[in-house]
Amino acid sequence: MNTVGVIGAGRMGLPIIGHLARKGLRTLACDLDPSKKTLVEERGAAWSPSAAALGRESDVILVCVGFDREVRTLIEKDLAKAKAGAICAVLSTIHPRTVQELAKASSMRVIDSTVCRGGDAADKGTLLSFVGGPPEVVKEITPILQAYSSDVVHSGPVGSAQVAKAVNNLILWACLVADHEGLALAQRYGVDGEALRKALCISSAANSALEKWGTQTMAWTEDDMAIVAEMAADCGIALPQAGVTREICRALKPRRHQLDKYGS
Repeated sequence: MNTVGVIGAGRMGLPIIGHLARKGLRTLACDLDPSKKTLVEERGAAWSPSAAALGRESDVILVCVGFDREVRTLIEKDLAKAKAGAICAVLSTIHPRTVQELAKASSMRVIDSTVCRGGDAADKGTLLSFVGGPPEVVKEITPILQAYSSDVVHSGPVGSAQVAKAVNNLILWACLVADHEGLALAQRYGVDGEALRKALCISSAANSALEKWGTQTMAWTEDDMAIVAEMAADCGIALPQAGVTREICRALKPRRHQLDKYGS
């Protein structure tokens, strides 16, 4: 695998590009925003003029764009003439069915490789990568994923990494809501919230959202929970807490971490 191409130089894609280049991999990148060219080149990667051009040169393609429809367009149209047999890993958080359909129709080896732990982990190269695909393809791409991931977990067949990421997000946002409620209650009773938060991080209430308190932008909360809701409807399972969490998060986002405003 001589060349790795990354489509999407956003909050997660840009640090991933840097880690790949620093590992000595020939790295290409493209983004719809041409102003990203300088940032990409500063990280040691080469700028590609389009996804199509990137696809023709890359042995491995990492897709780091936002939504189902964008991933579909990329793989079905822009990457239609990509190298046959190239590995195309979808890092984007989308519906597992989408990845499965694309994998069946493409001449590339399409898999999903979702990432967890957030932007700080992306900067440090300590992401968790779930990988859904055939064992031999996962084995082949793992050294690439290890350039920016401290942990790589084979979650199962194609689509399973999207399921793993959806479950991760469902639990993450539920924890963030519970953290707000607990700390808001403590504040009303005059307890030092920051001292309590630090203690809870070494208690049975420990969770990642509590550990990273104050840093969550909740930028993708609605999209994450919409995917969870669609997946639940598709398989006929009721997830009442997830539904409540989604509604609370809608109201919470603009005043997140403002405990004096929670519940009033």
